[in-house]
Amino acid sequence: MGLALPFAAALMLAWAPHVMCASSSSHVPPRCLSINSSHILVSCKDHNTMGNTSCSTSRKKMADCSHKLRTNFLKVLQSRRKILKVPRTVEHGNPIQDPLYQNKKPLPSKMAMESCPRKEIEGLQEKLVQENLYLTTEEGEQGRLPVLILSLKDDAHKRKPAIVFLHSSYMCKEWLRPLLEAYASRGYVSIAIDSRYHGERAHTTTTYVDALVSAWRKGDTMPFIFDTVWDLIKLADYLVERDDVDPARIGITGESLRGMHAWFAAAADARYSVAVPIIGIQGFRWAIDNDKWQARADSIKPLFEAARIDLGKSAIDKEVVEKVWDRIAPGLDSEFDAPYSVPAIAPRPLLVLNGADDPRCPLSGLKTPEERTSAAYKSFGSADKFKLIAEPGIGHQMTSSMVKEASDWFDRFL
Repeated sequence: MGLALPFAAALMLAWAPHVMCASSSSHVPPRCLSINSSHILVSCKDHNTMGNTSCSTSRKKMADCSHKLRTNFLKVLQSRRKILKVPRTVEHGNPIQDPLYQNKKPLPSKMAMESCPRKEIEGLQEKLVQENLYLTTEEGEQGRLPVLILSLKDDAHKRKPAIVFLHSSYMCKEWLRPLLEAYASRGYVSIAIDSRYHGERAHTTTTYVDALVSAWRKGDTMPFIFDTVWDLIKLADYLVERDDVDPARIGITGESLRGMHAWFAAAADARYSVAVPIIGIQGFRWAIDNDKWQARADSIKPLFEAARIDLGKSAIDKEVVEKVWDRIAPGLDSEFDAPYSVPAIAPRPLLVLNGADDPRCPLSGLKTPEERTSAAYKSFGSADKFKLIAEPGIGHQMTSSMVKEASDWFDRFL
């Protein structure tokens, strides 16, 4: 396996004028903030008056654009909630003995997760504190959020950095235990949740797929990405109030679809102070425009087959894909797409980890998001807080080197 290479080196990108904030019109490049090469080259730490003025103006425009994006995104999340405010309750539960995995194939290897750096502590299992909780995030069965927390016993009762870990599709929070234990051994509060229609929020091996098809036909839920992001915002409400969590040091990471959840949660909620989405960030509009949508559609094919039939099509095509995204994740391929939402994370530390040969997250489709995000971080004087690594020869797979890179990033910035 080759060493991971920075994304810019992989594609030998050149700078061009960039736009940083989306308009409400679908598929039209937004015009909220233009950043040109002069903004990119100006250091915000430069004592030159003109440089400081330019950088300050650029930062303000970016902040305004990020605020607008978050406001619009929150409106979309609220649009599918029957009741916006429900009392937050915390219910204590018990460890899950037989977690539900919805993928009928043999479970994948845990080798990458098990390679995560950990502190060698004698009798670690006896020193770990495990909590199983249920948070109320909204009305209904899916509004009961299962949470698993691992931490080391601490007689000093100090506030610690915390990291939220998100499982991949068809898995569950218990699957992530190797990561939770490794980070807990190093002094983190490790948190995992069951995403919508997964784990304890599922009842059969088709619950998630059934929910996707239902969302397409009824238009009342957003199970692919956005509903879980709502849960993550509510989870942050809870975490910042815990006595053992430092509210200024909460990280988030996830693999595959849950890498998307980490991406959107960090874009939507600044309380997630460090983000590491793994094999999750892609350009949805780019994929449609460049006929590279097939791998993503194939990963949840029953949804697209249902849409194809309902639309009277003989085959899944880009029109089907567009209509599905507009129905179950409004704005995903337009105003909330990667070129606009990823830069909104700036200047908080962001590490993007992808495979260079990943068909679901094509590297070419990340060129514009990478350029715009780099521009955003540079204008904040925080170029060192953004990095995109595309691991050569790797497809849609989380590797041990990605796990190590994520670990180093959290240790550095949390």
